[in-house]
Order: sequence, then structure tokens, then C-alpha cells
Amino acid sequence: MSSAQNTLTATFVVYLLAMLLLGLLAYVRTRDLSDYILGGRKLGSWTTALSAGASDMSGWLLLGLPGYAYLHGLEALWIALGLWLGTYGNWRLIASRLRAYSLAAGDSLTLPEFLAQRFHDRHHLLRTVAAIFILIFFLLYTSAGLVAGGKLFNAVFGLPYTWAVAAGALAIMSYTFVGGFLAVSWTDLVQGLLMLFALLIVPIVAVIHLGGWNATVASIDPELLHLFVAATGEPLGVIAILSLLGWGLGYFGQPHIQARFMAIHSINAVPQARRIAIGWVTLTLSGALLVGITGVPFLNPPLSEIDSEKVFIEMVSALFHPLPAGILLAAILAAIMSTADSQLLVCSAVLTDDFYKALIRRNASVRELVYVGRATVAVIASLALWLALDPESQVLELVAYAWAGFGAAFGPTLLMALYWKRMTRQGALAGIIAGGVTVLLWKQLEGGIFDLYELVPGFITSAFAIVGISLLNAAPEPEVEREFKAIVGSSATPSVQVIGSKKYIK
Repeated sequence: MSSAQNTLTATFVVYLLAMLLLGLLAYVRTRDLSDYILGGRKLGSWTTALSAGASDMSGWLLLGLPGYAYLHGLEALWIALGLWLGTYGNWRLIASRLRAYSLAAGDSLTLPEFLAQRFHDRHHLLRTVAAIFILIFFLLYTSAGLVAGGKLFNAVFGLPYTWAVAAGALAIMSYTFVGGFLAVSWTDLVQGLLMLFALLIVPIVAVIHLGGWNATVASIDPELLHLFVAATGEPLGVIAILSLLGWGLGYFGQPHIQARFMAIHSINAVPQARRIAIGWVTLTLSGALLVGITGVPFLNPPLSEIDSEKVFIEMVSALFHPLPAGILLAAILAAIMSTADSQLLVCSAVLTDDFYKALIRRNASVRELVYVGRATVAVIASLALWLALDPESQVLELVAYAWAGFGAAFGPTLLMALYWKRMTRQGALAGIIAGGVTVLLWKQLEGGIFDLYELVPGFITSAFAIVGISLLNAAPEPEVEREFKAIVGSSATPSVQVIGSKKYIK
């Protein structure tokens, strides 16, 4: 092994040991299932904001999006715009209400549990269906993270792809298994800052290397610098633009992001966290686009389409000494780990809280539930590893499919559950099924209208199903609404602070 590879290896080892140390520190703070799944609802604004952002963006921010920009130029800006709008809307519409109502609704620890409490799902059908869809789509999502990790370890260390994927899975599973939500959130804070640094410094150094911004732009194919023209020179159609913008709709239904809203220590901390999150996502999306675009004139010979997602890796390797290169490449590992660990934890929470505790062992002890949660982390990681063993898998494609599934199945359901009192349990169930099934079926079709990103029709179908089925059923009984309001004001929950005419849980 060369001295350069030794330096890279040492940098990665130090980074992984630091993440494991944070996991061990979190282990000391983990006393019950609420601590393991939501960190005891004690996250501060910075941790909540950067943990939500880092767990949201994943390895595709440093691999998939730069790769798309490398191939398609400013067309990728439509994806970034959709994601920015979705991030803002998620923080503005979901964060505060979900923090308050998840606590009021029986101190719900997971999204399926919240829906079950919100709609008095005494037969557990709604809770079970929601949990099944979460497990299906998170297996795809987590496998996307492991594919990204495999590509990273393969490119940097020359490891065979299978071994590279296994190494990434082991690293992610280790601290998630030990420390739970606190470990995931603390490591996400560090990883979010590292991702931000890497995505800003790489395009800046590349532009300097190319002779300045004007020289960089002049050396790029003009077809790549038009918002309304594809890289092929053909105008971007309405379906293409809606598909790219449609990514933003996915935010409203992502359980691993919503978990951060449920875990923030106070509803009053949400505005500051929102400002931090919007600032972070603005800078990182801009950096990812610039990495892809500056990679066009910088890399010679150019990357093939199948290798386009390695543009960040290739630029770092060419621009930097092995020591800073190791730190910058660790940002990819940070992006991968920050999402995959969150997904593993949500799957663990669903299996532990929504299946094991709700359906199998209702009287399970706190200690038993934490052990079950840790065991399910290992099980889900193993299944995701099996799905990720195909070296031809594209990170962006896997993420797009899972993102669409969550956004369509849970986005309209959660929004209406928080804002529409007329919504019924049957409507919620219909919305989840209609949205999830539409994504699964639409993905198999192609041509014409079927080229539209499956999230958009899935979201629309889910919303219509919720409204239609809810209106066909009898309105929720007044007793149900009074009972829910009583829970909000109950002394069994933290006291209620009156701000204006609205009540917020402290």
C-alpha cells in the first residue's frame, strides 16, 4: 500500500473511531426506549437542524446530485430548488405541530404510533400498514446508502465491491447499535458540518485551479448552462421540470426527518432550528451543484455515465494532498452514515414499538425493548446489505424510488392529520395505501405521462384518497375530538403554554 493510501486509511480510521466514541457516550445516556428512539426529546436547535439536514441528504448529496449536475448541467438546479422549497415547507408546516401533537398523542415515539393515537386505531390496522410501508421503502433507502459506501471504499482503497459494502455497513451499524438516537444525532451534527465544509472547499479550489470563474464557465459546454434546455440541446418539457421540482414534495413524509421534529427539546426552539437548517441546505445544495459543473472542464478524460457519481471523489483525489483529501472524502462517508444510521434507527423503532410492543409483548420491560431495538438494527442492516450487493446500482435511482414512496404514502397523510379535523382513520389508511401503491406501480411504466416522477402522481392520488374516503365516512365522533384535546391539556403531559390563541406544548 502506498504512503498516500496509508494516509487516507489513517484518516478514515480516526474518523470512524471518533464516531464510535460518540456512540459510546450516547450509550451512557440511554436508559429507556424513548432515549433510544428519540433521545428523550432533548435535542437542541443546532443538533436538530444539522441532524435533520444530514440525515435527509445522505450520500447522494456528494455522489448522486454532483453526478447528475456533471451529466446534465444546470438542469440539476430544478432538483435543488424543489428540495430547498420542500425543506422550508417541512420546517414551517410540520415541525412545531408534530412536536406538540406527538407528545400529546400518548407520547408517540414513531410516525405509525402517532397516526394510531391520532385516529384511535384500536385494532392496529393503520399502525401495521404504516409500519410495513416504512420497512419496505427504508430497506431500499438504506441499501442506497450502502451502495454509496461501497463505491467510496472501492474507489479510495481498491477494495472489492462486496467487501467495501460490508465494511460500510459494519461501520454504520456499530455506533447505531450501541448509542441509538443520541449517537445518531450527535454524529449527524459533526457529519453535517463536515459535509458543508467539503462541498464549499472543493468547487472553490477547482475554480482557482481552472483560472477563475470566467475561465471555468468559458470551458463548459453552453448546453449545460441553460435552465430550460437539456444537455442534449432539446428544450426541457413540463413533465421533466415537474419531475425535478417534485422532489420537494417528498419531505412531508420522511420518517427519519420527522423524528428530529419529534425529538427537539422545545417547540420554542423550532424557529432557530429552522433558520439553521435552511442556511445549511442552501449552502450544501449550491456546493453540490458547483462540484458537478466544475467537474466538467476539470476532469480529463471525462467520466462515463456509469461513473459520473464519482465526480467528487475524482476531483478531491486530483486537487488535494492525501491528508486533506482523506478528510474531504470522509465527508462522503459522513453523508452516507448520517442517513443510513437514521434509517436503521427508524426501522428498529418501527419493529420494536409498532410490532413487538404493540402486537406481541405489550408488557415488555424497558430493558427488553431496548435490547430488541438493538437486535433489529442488526437485522435490518443485514437485509439492506444483501440488497446493496449489486455493483451496478445507481445511488440516485435507489434514493429517488424510496423518497417517492415515503413522500406519497405519508406526506398527505401527515399534513392532513395535523391540519384537517374532518379526516378519518379510514381516510388515513386509504391515503397511505393509495400513495405507496401508486409509486410502486407507476415506477414500472414508462413513456408519455408515465415519465413523470412517481412521487407527483403518488402524492396527488394519496391526497384525493384521504379526502374522498374521509368524506364518505361519518365524521369523527365529538368524543374523539374532545378526548384528544383533553390529552393535550392533561397534567400527564408537560404543561401548556398559551401563545396568542394557540396552545403549544412546552
